[in-house]
Amino acid sequence: MRRRRDFLRARDGRKAVRPSLVLQAVSGPDAHGPARAGFTATKKIGNAVRRNRAKRRLREAARLLLPLHGAPGTDYVFIARAATGGREWAALLDDVKSALVSLAPADPPARAPRAGDAV
Repeated sequence: MRRRRDFLRARDGRKAVRPSLVLQAVSGPDAHGPARAGFTATKKIGNAVRRNRAKRRLREAARLLLPLHGAPGTDYVFIARAATGGREWAALLDDVKSALVSLAPADPPARAPRAGDAV
């Protein structure tokens, strides 16, 4: 994702907070398309070097885990936190995975058969 309006739309969706990131998710414009991802780091993280390192680490974690745990047609925004740049790689992957799993859409409940339904 590269457009500001996509990031703003994700802000109003579901959110998962972990020690190394905040993950926002919203249903995308194409319900059957691939999951899309956007990355951001505020100046609270530090200078440009620290912000870029945090975003690079989040991009790589998303590249590995989004195809496995991301919902198709969902837009995700990964927001770096102060701990993102220095967190151990395994712990960062655990944070990303748990956030993706917690934001997975729940399956709709199965409908009970009604009289007249074909078997």
